[in-house]
Order: sequence, then C-alpha cells, then structure tokens
Amino acid sequence: MERHFEKELETLKTNLIKMGSQVDLQLGSACRALFEGDVERAEKVIRGDREVDQFDTLIDRQCMDIFALTQPVAIDLRLLMSSLKINSQLERIGDIAVNIAERVAALAPHRAFLLETRLSEMASVSRIMVRDSLDSFIRSDPSMATRVLVSDDVVDTLDRGIFRAMLEKMEHDNRLIHPAAHIMILSRHLERLADHATNIAEDVIFLVEARLVKHNAADGGVS
Repeated sequence: MERHFEKELETLKTNLIKMGSQVDLQLGSACRALFEGDVERAEKVIRGDREVDQFDTLIDRQCMDIFALTQPVAIDLRLLMSSLKINSQLERIGDIAVNIAERVAALAPHRAFLLETRLSEMASVSRIMVRDSLDSFIRSDPSMATRVLVSDDVVDTLDRGIFRAMLEKMEHDNRLIHPAAHIMILSRHLERLADHATNIAEDVIFLVEARLVKHNAADGGVS
C-alpha cells in the first residue's frame, strides 16, 4: 500500500511538470505571435488551451482520489495541498496565454508601435518568473522560489510605466487610442502572469520548508 501511495504521488508530480511544460510552450507561442504579428500562431495557442484544461481536470481528480483513499501527513500532505494550488495557477497562466493570443490580430497592424513600448521586456521578465517558479518546484529549491518573489516588483514597475506611457500616447494622438488600449490590457495580463508565478513560488516554499509566506509588494520582502 505504501509503495502504491508513493507511486501515486510521483505520478501526480510528473503530471504537474508536464502541465507546466505545456503552459510554458503556450505562453512562449503567444508572446512570439504577439511580437511577430503572427495571427496563425495565435490561433494555434487558442486551440491548444484544451490540453491545458485536460491536465487541470486530471490533476484535480488525482489529488481528490489520493485524499479519499489515504491519510497523508507532513510532506505528503503539503505536496497534495501545493499541487492543488499550483494546478490552479497553471490553468490561469494558460488562460493568460489565450488572452494574449486573442489580441494578436488587433495589434498586428500596429506592430511597430507595439515594439516601441516596454511590453516585450515585461513579457520576458514575467516568462522568466513562470519558468523559475516551475524549476523551483521541480528542484524543490526554495531559494529560487524566493528570487521569483523579488522579481514581482520589477513587473509591477513596468506595468505602471506602460500604463502612464500609453495614456500619454492616447492624449497626444487619438489614432493610437485603439492599439494603446490593447497594450494597456496586455500589460495587466502580464502583471497577473507574474502574480501567478509568485503564488507558485510561495507554494514551493510552503512545500519544502513548511513555511507560509506572503509577498509584500510594498517592500519586496517575505513575511
């Protein structure tokens, strides 16, 4: 029975890693489609969300089955609790990839304007945060997870800067209202992306160190 339980936990972790890999691919494709104005690639991202949703359902069911059939304690219980939360964060990251892809067609005619903004930089930092949060889970590395928390402030600063820059563009040239509005919304999506990466990092710290942390954006610290 114990060996079967260990196998179930290992399968659960493997599926989370597979889901994380799929989400990372979706996110990368969505960002590439956005900055290259590739509408066809964006449509593939939208269709690919089904696979992410299938992983979400599978992992939820696995966690519920393990809870129902066993009485996990200590690290095993933390793994199950963290898996449920990380699964939810990954599903939302997958949704953000779709949200990005859905705006590609609208911004494709305004690619030069898009590339003048700092959105590409913001997307790069947010994607690194997602990847590092997943790597910290795979490696059980709380120090890497802590670095993700600190990076969230960088994304927040970029988000505020893009918002102000787009307001200024809209005030000076009403032809830019449409693309600037889309860019402001994309900036907010990327800010949420960083938040989800931060949440995963917090779950990793809880899993490995049995320590609850709350990221404080005001001082960049962990309490």
